[in-house]
Amino acid sequence: MSWTEISGELINALRLKTDPVAFCRLEKAEDLDKIKDLQRIPYLFTFCQAVFLARVRKMTIGMTKQDNMNIRCMRINGIRHASEKSMRGEAQMFSTTWFASPEEAFQQQMESPRVPVAEAVVLSPLGKGDIEPEVVLIFGNPAQLTMLMCGLQKEKYERFDFHFIGEGACADSLAECYKTQKPQLSIPCWGERAIGQVADDEISIALPPSEINRALSGLKKLEKVGFKYPISYIGAQADIQPIFSEIYPDAFK
Repeated sequence: MSWTEISGELINALRLKTDPVAFCRLEKAEDLDKIKDLQRIPYLFTFCQAVFLARVRKMTIGMTKQDNMNIRCMRINGIRHASEKSMRGEAQMFSTTWFASPEEAFQQQMESPRVPVAEAVVLSPLGKGDIEPEVVLIFGNPAQLTMLMCGLQKEKYERFDFHFIGEGACADSLAECYKTQKPQLSIPCWGERAIGQVADDEISIALPPSEINRALSGLKKLEKVGFKYPISYIGAQADIQPIFSEIYPDAFK
């Protein structure tokens, strides 16, 4: 299937409110000129604002170190290198807000996964097919992403590991997925919610493109046995035997 078809299947299977987002790095900034309908952000912005523009406004956004993007966002998402000096500067800033001391804030900087640096990065709705994704970002409510991960497990079981680094949650999702090539669930941070307009009921997952067909295949198999989104309520005071005997017949013989 094309990425347009894959995006449509994800949206339909999970009833997603916003588009899955494709992310890729470009080794040469001039390659941005080859991408159809690419737009640049002229004002000071954060990476999570660009994600919002891609998933909600359906825009394809290109970013380089010449853009007026928050420097910390550049260091996490593959546009600028993070030096010890830059990390200590950020740690000093964060020690007055999110962390108890410069030392603990610096530890957070040191433990932050980062996308390898290139000359440019691009975000685009997956369904537009403008770029070949290196990571796919999906935002949804916990039930939607639960079913997505169960779809992955239906095809091939594994116990997933996820992280919470605090402020800068794109490190937990996008950067960690890029580094490990494993699905990475993330609780969006303050910045993603306050600036990137992530809703209170939304969480995110970053997936390697190679895992998308696995997830879709598993979702279809789960639907055949009665498990799909939206999840039907049985009820806290209901007799579960009639329903469970249909789902798990061998357990109720």
